[in-house]
Amino acid sequence: MKKLIDKIYHNRIFSWLFPTTVFCLRKNLRDCESVLDLGCGPSSPLQYCENVSYSVGVETFKPYLDESKKRKIHTEYIEKRVEEVAFPQKRFDAVIMIEVLEHLPEKNGYAMLEKAEKWAKKKVIVSTPNGFLPQNSYDGNPFQKHLSGWSIETMKRRGFRCRGLSGFKWIRQEAPLEGVGDDFMASIRLRPRFFWFIIATLSQLITYFYPKYAFELFCVHPVKSSLREVSVSSGEFNRVKK
Repeated sequence: MKKLIDKIYHNRIFSWLFPTTVFCLRKNLRDCESVLDLGCGPSSPLQYCENVSYSVGVETFKPYLDESKKRKIHTEYIEKRVEEVAFPQKRFDAVIMIEVLEHLPEKNGYAMLEKAEKWAKKKVIVSTPNGFLPQNSYDGNPFQKHLSGWSIETMKRRGFRCRGLSGFKWIRQEAPLEGVGDDFMASIRLRPRFFWFIIATLSQLITYFYPKYAFELFCVHPVKSSLREVSVSSGEFNRVKK
């Protein structure tokens, strides 16, 4: 059953009808060739974005890093906590944090959003639970614990446009330890689980456009060049013309 659901989830027609994380990421990275994947984990959905020609994966948990390297998802890898990395301004077309922000203390989360906006040329993309969702560590990874919650109001104040993912929030809960990985039914709290998974999937038709009611948020912040950067670029262009 798990393999069948995984196959359906990654079907392009299905993901278009019932927008998934992969669909949203593909759609919003169509104009991006270079991507920084903060907290890339073992199986980043970036692997399904064929147009991305260069990516850097940052991961602090070595087993996850090794698994991602084995799958050859990214061009380069950095084994560090996301708070410890540094890059030049406008280094990447996009910076993504897929299910990462909630694993950071709120203060660190805000700091990472600010850094991401500096490193990105075009956009910052974040997916996170809608509000605080309790979760303990698993896979022997202490960094899996949830330390903060992010609401749609908070993300909008930061300049993000939000969509909803995973259907109605009330159908799901913290995933039990036996449901980790790519089991898309793991967080379904009602029984029979498969029936309510279908309901959650159908409700995605609503929550995608009304993210307030969704279990997860998919947030995109277009990054504009500052006036100073535009001025510098213009000055360099004029010097070249002369």
